[in-house]
Amino acid sequence: MTQRYSEIDEVIAYIHRHIYDPLPLSRLANHVAYSPYHFSRLFKERMGLSPLYYVSSLRLQKAKDLLLQTNLSVRDIGLEIGQQSLGTFTTRFTERVGVTPSEFRNSSQHASSQLLSLKRLTDWHAPQYISNSHAIIQGTVSTVIPFEGVILIGLFAKPIPEGLPLHGTLISSSGDFCFTGVKPGIYYLMATSVSWEMQAADFMLPHNTLRTRSHEPIIVGSQSYVPHQQVMLYPARIDDPPILISLPLLMNNFLNRVHQSSMKGG
Repeated sequence: MTQRYSEIDEVIAYIHRHIYDPLPLSRLANHVAYSPYHFSRLFKERMGLSPLYYVSSLRLQKAKDLLLQTNLSVRDIGLEIGQQSLGTFTTRFTERVGVTPSEFRNSSQHASSQLLSLKRLTDWHAPQYISNSHAIIQGTVSTVIPFEGVILIGLFAKPIPEGLPLHGTLISSSGDFCFTGVKPGIYYLMATSVSWEMQAADFMLPHNTLRTRSHEPIIVGSQSYVPHQQVMLYPARIDDPPILISLPLLMNNFLNRVHQSSMKGG
């Protein structure tokens, strides 16, 4: 990983330390003695996200932590991360995590059984949308350290794993993946892992899971060929964006697709 603009690492650490404080752009830029314009440009070039979007993402990750680790009400958690309106907090959380705050909190009851169901799967082929007029994106996933578990991989509209992926799938341990019917557009490939031994809280709040993100977008044109993607999962780094999308939601969606496919096949 390039260390261009290494001063951005210090800003990221500063954001983590002061995440519950007001963090206007001017305060972040002053921390490294840059103008707001120059700071914003460097931050986005390094991170792929604007400084304030990154802050809002980190605050939503904190909200996920508070939902699982405290008994605070949803309203109080929204206030804790700076959202004065319960409705605004609920809407933003749902858009970027994939479920409402209450649904996320309650999903911990079933998360471990979903992982167990995946471990017992013998056929990992979920149905794919087939279209001769759209692109196919194929790739191979590897990990920098030995790994046994499930890898969740998807194409996202932004360089952060939030909201439901535009295309997504799960694979067992490591190996090949394929997305079909990919319409022309700009996509960011993101992936993370859940080992079979993990407890629900470990992957509902995936701070330390192996992961990867594409720093350069995958551009799909109407006639373009997309090269084979070599994906390497590595331990979390300071400049990785938070994984906001609910992993139990992705697991459940995949299991439902596999179940529906087996019902049709049967």
